[in-house]
Amino acid sequence: MKRVALVTRAIDPAALIASIASTGYGAICLFAGTVRDTSDGRGVSAIDYSSYTAMAEAELERIVDEAEDRFGVSALIVEHRVGPLSLGDVSVAIAAAHAHRAPALDCTRYVIEEIKKRVPIWKMEHYIDGTREWVDPTRPTGVAHR
Repeated sequence: MKRVALVTRAIDPAALIASIASTGYGAICLFAGTVRDTSDGRGVSAIDYSSYTAMAEAELERIVDEAEDRFGVSALIVEHRVGPLSLGDVSVAIAAAHAHRAPALDCTRYVIEEIKKRVPIWKMEHYIDGTREWVDPTRPTGVAHR
């Protein structure tokens, strides 16, 4: 099973896990990216994600296909939210299932890193001082975030 989606609704990580759960898997790995309250030392109040939907979904499909081939995962779901998000909201979730933990863990890391590099999704951060700014998703943020 594989699925990718850009969504405007809240992402439910537990539902993703439930949709791929099986007694045949020894590991289900979940990565959930959430909206944090600071970015490079600036206070954040919210973010907006925009995308070129058709291109973003096609690139997500390619990434998922690559990940399946590379890590042999049996099930892989990726959801990325677009539109306005509040602090604490899940912006992206990746659920990967495999008989063993290492491929499931490696798969989720690969997928999120490739999303950041390749998928045309853009983020505008809204700061607590009332300003806002588009953020380059490929730029490194703090060392603690890499």
